[in-house]
Amino acid sequence: MRSAGSSLSFRPRPGSIPDSPGVYRFRDGHGRVIYVGKAKSLRQRLNSYFTDISALHPRTQSMLNTATGVDWTVVGTEVEALQLEYSWIKEFDPRFNVKYRDDKSYPYLAVTMGEDFPRVQVMRGAKRKGTRYFGPYSHAWAIRETVDLLLRVFPVRTCSAGVFKRAGQIGRPCLLGYIDKCSAPCVGRVTPEEHRALAEDFCDFMAGNTSRFIRRLEKEMREAASEQEYERAARLRDDIQALQRALEKQAVVLGEATDADVIALAEDPLEAAVQVFYVRGGRIRGQRGWVVDKVEEASPGELVEQFLLQMYAEASPESMPREVLVAALPPDAEAVTELLSEQRRARVEVRVPQRGDKKALMETVERNAKESLAQHKIRRAGDLTTRSKALQEIADALDLDQAPLRVECYDVSHLQGENVVASMVVFEDGLARKSEYRRFAVKTKEGDVASIHEVIMRRFRRYLEERSATGELAPDDDAHSPIDPETGKPRKFAYPPNLVVVDGAGPQAAAAQRALDELGIDDVAVCGLAKRLEEVWLPGDDQPVIMPRSSEGLYLLQRVRDEAHRFAITYHRSKRSKTVKESALDSVPGLGPARRQALLRHFGSVKKLREATVAEICQVPGIGPSTAEVIASTLKGESS
Repeated sequence: MRSAGSSLSFRPRPGSIPDSPGVYRFRDGHGRVIYVGKAKSLRQRLNSYFTDISALHPRTQSMLNTATGVDWTVVGTEVEALQLEYSWIKEFDPRFNVKYRDDKSYPYLAVTMGEDFPRVQVMRGAKRKGTRYFGPYSHAWAIRETVDLLLRVFPVRTCSAGVFKRAGQIGRPCLLGYIDKCSAPCVGRVTPEEHRALAEDFCDFMAGNTSRFIRRLEKEMREAASEQEYERAARLRDDIQALQRALEKQAVVLGEATDADVIALAEDPLEAAVQVFYVRGGRIRGQRGWVVDKVEEASPGELVEQFLLQMYAEASPESMPREVLVAALPPDAEAVTELLSEQRRARVEVRVPQRGDKKALMETVERNAKESLAQHKIRRAGDLTTRSKALQEIADALDLDQAPLRVECYDVSHLQGENVVASMVVFEDGLARKSEYRRFAVKTKEGDVASIHEVIMRRFRRYLEERSATGELAPDDDAHSPIDPETGKPRKFAYPPNLVVVDGAGPQAAAAQRALDELGIDDVAVCGLAKRLEEVWLPGDDQPVIMPRSSEGLYLLQRVRDEAHRFAITYHRSKRSKTVKESALDSVPGLGPARRQALLRHFGSVKKLREATVAEICQVPGIGPSTAEVIASTLKGESS
C-alpha cells in the first residue's frame, strides 16, 4: 500500500500511482476515511480527481476540499476490488459514499432452524444465524394469515420459549396442540426428528417447492376415499384447499421455474429509491424498499452496483436467486456477476429484461419505486422540526433577515416557443398551499428569461393593485383587509412572499429581480434553482450558492421547484391539447363554436370524430347529413 501526503498538496507524485486495479481511500485531517472507491486503473481514476478540480461535480469538489490525504491498495482482479470496496465501506462508513437504508422495517416469516425444536414466527431487524427467512412482507398480518393456513398441513411449533417450557412442565400442550395446528413436541407427541422434518417441509413449501406437497396430499386423499375413510379424505381435502389458498395470496407473475429478484430505481438529483420484488417459483414472495441520499455523483448503473454489493454481500447461498433483473447494468457487470455467483455457489445471471413478462414486471417495480420515493418525500416534508430546519437553512444560505415562511416558485413551460405558459406555486411554512396556486398564459415569445420577467411583473402588479384597493394602512377596516369579507377567503395575490424562487440559473433570477425593481418592491428576496447541479443562484452573482447536498433547505427548494414544474407542465399539456382540438375543427367550413363543442362532447376527441362515419356524426344534435359529410371529408383529408 502507498500513501500520499497531507493538505491539497496531497496529490500523489507523478508516476507513484500504479496502473492496475485497486481500491482507494480519501481521509480528512483527523484521519477518518471520508470516501472509498474502486478503479480498473488506479492511476487514471486518481489523476482524474486532480487534473481540473473546478470542472468536477460540486459534491466531488466538496469531498476533495475536505480530504487531506489519499491511500490505495492494489488487487489482482475486479472481483477482489468489489469485495475490498464493500468491506471498507462497511468498516469505515465514509460520509461521501452512497448508503442504502430501509425506508421502513419490513417483517419476515422466519423459521429458527438453529433451535432443537424449530419455531415459525414473525421477525424484524437484523438476521440471525441458523434462521431461514422468507419475505419480506408489507404487513405482519399477511405473514400470520399465511402461517395460519399452512399450520394445518405443517403443524410446526409457533410458541415462545417460555410457553414451550411451561407446557412441557405441566404435560399439557397449548390450544394449537388441541386443534391440530401444532404437533406438540413439547409433550412428546412427535420426536425432535419428526418435528424438524415438518419444519423442513414448511421451508420447502415457502421456498417455492409447492407442487410435490399438493400431489402427495391428493394421492393420500384418493387412497383414503378408496378405502372408505371419508373423514380422513375430507380432512386431506381441506388441507389441499388451505395450501392452495396460501398460494393464491402470492400472485403468479412468471413461469414456475423462475427464481429472480427484480430491482428498479427511481431517483432525483438528491435521493434515490430502490424497490425489490422477490420472485420464487414464478410467484411474488415478498417486496422491500430502500431510500438513499445521493451524497456522491453516481449513474443509475453505479447505484445498481452499489446496491447489489450491499444487498447480497452477506446473504446466505440459499436465499440468493438464480437471476437478478435490474433496470440498468452495473459498469463492471461481469465482475458483479462473478462475485454474486461465488456468493451463491452457483451461476447468477445479472441482466436487464428487454421484452415479455419480465419487462412488464420490471415496469411494475419501477412504478412502486417512484411511489416509494414520493411517499418518502411526503413523510419527510410533513415533519415540523424538519421543515423549520429547512426554512432556517434557506435563510442562512441566502442571508435573509428571517426564515421565508411564504415561498413562491415560478416555472415556464412551452414546446418550441408555442403555447407558452407559466406556473406559480406557494409553500407556506414548508407545506404546499394548493389553493394559492396560479397559472399564466404568457404573451411574450422571446424566451424563458423574458417570460419570467413578464410573469413576475404581472403577479406583483396585481399585488400592488390589491394593496392599493384594500388600503394596507387601515387593517382594522374589513373593506381594507386582505381577506374578502364576502367569501372569507384571501383576495387573489393579496399576500407577498418572503422569497421568490424561479426555475433557472443567474439570468432567470436576474430577470425576476429586475421586474421587482421596476415595480419598486424591495422587501422580497429572489433566487434561482438550476436543475443540472441543483445550484442556487442569486441575482447579479457570478457564482452560485452551494448548499450541502444533504441539507433540508436544498431539499425543500428542490421540492418547491419540482411542484412548480409539474403544475406548469400540466397546464401546458391541457392548453396544447385544446389548441390541437380547436385547430382541427376550425378548418371545417360553416362549423361554429357551439357545434364544435357538441361534437367534442359526443365523441370525446378529434381522433374518434375522424374515425366516425357520416351516419354516426349525424347523431350529434344540430348536425345534418350535408354538414356531417363536410366534417368527415375535411377531417379525413387532413389525416391523409
